[in-house]
Amino acid sequence: MGRYTGPVCRQCRREGQKLFLKGARCYLAKCPIEQGTGIPGMHVARRARKMSEYGEQLRQKQSLRRQYGMGELQFHRFFQEALRKKGVTGEILLQQLELRLDNVVYRLGFAPSRRAARQYVLHGHVTVNGRKAAVPSMVLGVGDVVAVKDKAASKDFAQRALEAATQAQMPTWLNLDRAALKAEVVSIPTREQIAPIVDEQAIVELYSR
Repeated sequence: MGRYTGPVCRQCRREGQKLFLKGARCYLAKCPIEQGTGIPGMHVARRARKMSEYGEQLRQKQSLRRQYGMGELQFHRFFQEALRKKGVTGEILLQQLELRLDNVVYRLGFAPSRRAARQYVLHGHVTVNGRKAAVPSMVLGVGDVVAVKDKAASKDFAQRALEAATQAQMPTWLNLDRAALKAEVVSIPTREQIAPIVDEQAIVELYSR
């Protein structure tokens, strides 16, 4: 299945909640969720019936997958990796997703949305530990340093995004140097710091069927 390229607000409407796919725009009053726009597509009334347990679990998985802009196979690989690690599988999955390079770039405010952050990384505007990093799905660890490349175009985009990022609060597990446009991962984010919009345990139960 290819990457979704349609209207991102449609995905939020389908899940019935904000996935913050447009960054700061999601805080505006014209957001479809704020306006109460319903589920897209035909036969909505038929789908509005009481959902089964499997349906609820599927919606939780789809919401999380869409929030991070991932395809089904890639998301499943992240789950399998979390399953192999010691600890609570659901929390480890959330941590792995948060530590993706494109998400870190978004959390730092270097890009207005995760989709924009992915493009920013793909185009080679970011370095990790002093080396060019163009793989959005790269999972960072404690001590890794993410920096904007020393080029005018790279810095201009990041600075404009930072100035516009008035709604988001800087995660405490990242230490940002705004002047140098670089940051260090100082700890692994906890579930409380991630504050997921889904019940990750439902996703574990879905994949355990």
